[in-house]
Amino acid sequence: MISVLQRVREARVEVDGQTVGAIGQGLLVLVCAERGDTEAEADRLLAKLLKLRIFSDAAGKMNRSVQDVDGLGTCGGLLLVSQFTLAADTAGGNRPSFTLAAAPDEGRRLYDYVVAQARSLHPVVATGQFAADMQVHLVNDGPVTIPLRMAPVAPLAP
Repeated sequence: MISVLQRVREARVEVDGQTVGAIGQGLLVLVCAERGDTEAEADRLLAKLLKLRIFSDAAGKMNRSVQDVDGLGTCGGLLLVSQFTLAADTAGGNRPSFTLAAAPDEGRRLYDYVVAQARSLHPVVATGQFAADMQVHLVNDGPVTIPLRMAPVAPLAP
């Protein structure tokens, strides 16, 4: 799975002029399932998102995760937005190919899985709308923008 996460002061997603998901301080996460991805990659991605220390402590060092943005136990929000274009292959020509992205049904299934798991592990989770024409608004904090890729784990050799 591929994701791009942005530390935000606030973010929201609109579809047809209506807000479908919004958070205050936290992480806006663009999520893409690639061909061959499974729940294992989704679980590893979510574990990394929740523990990644990219929020500043009192000394200005990135020592806090979205689970404790202020050092007092306050959770930041997660805004999870599906974005198959993260799997773009731009190697050949000027029009990107998206053959590396999971098929739409599988992409939706894995995105829904990530959302459900996130909601079971974190108190503040909002989403975009899968396969919709979305407008994403954010106030990037820092800016801090980090790409993550969770490749399938190769089986151990005998």
